[in-house]
Amino acid sequence: MTKTTTALGVTLLLGLAACMPAKPMPDAPDRAEGAAFFAQNCVQCHGRNAQGDGAAAKGMQPHPRDLTLLARDNGGRFPQTKTLAYIYGDPDDDFGGSHLKRVMPNFGEGMALDLVPVDLDGQLTPTPRVLAGLLVYLESIQR
Repeated sequence: MTKTTTALGVTLLLGLAACMPAKPMPDAPDRAEGAAFFAQNCVQCHGRNAQGDGAAAKGMQPHPRDLTLLARDNGGRFPQTKTLAYIYGDPDDDFGGSHLKRVMPNFGEGMALDLVPVDLDGQLTPTPRVLAGLLVYLESIQR
């Protein structure tokens, strides 16, 4: 194939792509959606203010994490990828390097039907919509 043929092929493909209707991207979840998921699924252990003081937190080992300090504990940058991996059910990640067993429930199953693209470390990653909203919420409450 010559350079002219290749250039013509690329031009043709780009022209065809421009004529095709763009597939609409789903609206990104917002803070309110994430807050609603948090209230329904996380408050019991992490507390209303996400500081690890929920009604079920007493006596839990390990104690529920203060989710408002995730960015502080990560050099001032909210750790989206690690947070999502832990919430979505990575049983090998204890989010802190200790030997403690994972206590948090695995939220991975049943969420894969409603995915939205989330920019995780520069890579668009299909993510369950409810968890994408939760990430937005958690990032918004960092102190």
